[in-house]
Amino acid sequence: MRESIQRFAIDEPEEGQGGSVSINYESTFREIGEGRVIKGRIIFVSPKEVVVDIGYKSEGVIPAHEFDQLDSLKAGDEIDVLLEEAEDEGGRVVLSRRKAERSQTWERVAEQYKEGDFVEGRVTRKVKGGLMIDIGVETFLPASLVFLKGFGSLNSLIGQTIQVRIVKITPARKNIIVSRKDALEKEKQETRAKVLEELQAGTTRKGVVKNITDFGAFINLGGIDGLLHITDMSWGRINHPSEMLKVGDKVEVMILSFDKESMKVSLGLKQKEPNPWLDVDQKFPIGTKVKGRIVNVVPYGIFVELAKGIEGLVHVSEISWSKRITNPSEIFKAGDTVEVMVLNIDKDNQKISLGIKQTESNPWLAVEGRYSVGMRLKGVVRNLTDFGAFVELEEGIDGLVHVSDMSWTRKVNHPRDVLKKGQEVEAVVLMVDPANRKISLGLKQLIADPWEEIASKLSVGSIVLGVVTKVASFGVFVEIEKDVEGLLHISETDLASAQLLESAYPVGKKIQARVIKIDVSSRKIALSTKGVGQI
Repeated sequence: MRESIQRFAIDEPEEGQGGSVSINYESTFREIGEGRVIKGRIIFVSPKEVVVDIGYKSEGVIPAHEFDQLDSLKAGDEIDVLLEEAEDEGGRVVLSRRKAERSQTWERVAEQYKEGDFVEGRVTRKVKGGLMIDIGVETFLPASLVFLKGFGSLNSLIGQTIQVRIVKITPARKNIIVSRKDALEKEKQETRAKVLEELQAGTTRKGVVKNITDFGAFINLGGIDGLLHITDMSWGRINHPSEMLKVGDKVEVMILSFDKESMKVSLGLKQKEPNPWLDVDQKFPIGTKVKGRIVNVVPYGIFVELAKGIEGLVHVSEISWSKRITNPSEIFKAGDTVEVMVLNIDKDNQKISLGIKQTESNPWLAVEGRYSVGMRLKGVVRNLTDFGAFVELEEGIDGLVHVSDMSWTRKVNHPRDVLKKGQEVEAVVLMVDPANRKISLGLKQLIADPWEEIASKLSVGSIVLGVVTKVASFGVFVEIEKDVEGLLHISETDLASAQLLESAYPVGKKIQARVIKIDVSSRKIALSTKGVGQI
């Protein structure tokens, strides 16, 4: 708008000059600036326009539609108007009643409010980048400051009265930016504070499931969220909160604890019901046999539900008297019904130890009367391990043949070199230990120890013929009689490097060697090829 200063004077007769008129500019001029609100007096009112005298050289004209109640106006009334132009193309003064009102309203609002104040306003329309809000004057609400999270529907707010916070006031541009987001956050904080004041530990409150995680569920209590931890959902076992709740469910929970400063609320669901562990020792006394449902199978055992909210663990060691259980999932699955015995109860930690094998008779109780040291018996090889073979003697009773008890003369590196699974063997009972459920068996004890005879046949210094059976980094093993081996150490050969052993003494090669040592107690024979011709 063009800024201009117009000056005019009203001619009046000077004192003592008998009516002659001259212009006294210093006493009569008025300053009128375009864009300013000034006082004017109504001269004439018509259906199309209102003529107003502002004390200028010509009257100003205002369109009739700028007045809400045209009928109430009359000549002589004083009104505020805004000078838009001091002179238009037709030489008339252009005035505006509406713009004067708006300018005055802006000034009142600017005086009444400051940045940071919360005010109510009506959403008038949607514009590019946001909404226009009427708080007495139009203000701009950016789309990014409309909602707390993300973007919602701006159109849904048109026509509504909402609370906003004044973010920025720019007087020069008569511009105000507001934020609904800040007002919503304030309302949220006030609601939270109010709810926290109402909360009492031990009381119940209704809420709605807002979110579900692996560790629990967040419940909206009406202005504040509380955490219902998975451990506080049920006295029994649940693997995931989704087994009990889903988003949107209405639930009644108990307030366990809350912190007003951090606004954290802990909730409980199981606490609404009596703790089933309080009288667990009366319901399930130690030694009681009871049937239960398997609820979980883990590598170290199975969890069995005895009653709602009460579970016990059957450790792998308590599943069978005789069988070595390494993977319970091969035998049990969730949902199976099993009979168990209560072995121990820990009420404080809510733990019950259970056993399955205790529901059956212990076959080891009478084993000492059926098996004695020196007894010869037959069994079937049930399993092979690195250290020996388990031989099943009867249902539930196994004996172990250690690798050291498989041969008098042969070094057995693995039981599979001598036995195979499912093979029927004869063995001698070496030891019976019912308390530790162990029976030791021997194969070599079926025959007499041949080492005394071997020692009588061989003598230190004698030359023997043998076959290489194994090559090691330190030497080679040579079979000099059936199942009788001697060690040819690398130091007793003419070789300078261990890398040459395999090529010089391949498995299966026949060689001659001299016996240099016989140790009957440790059952070892030492050989040497130094100075011995080869075949």
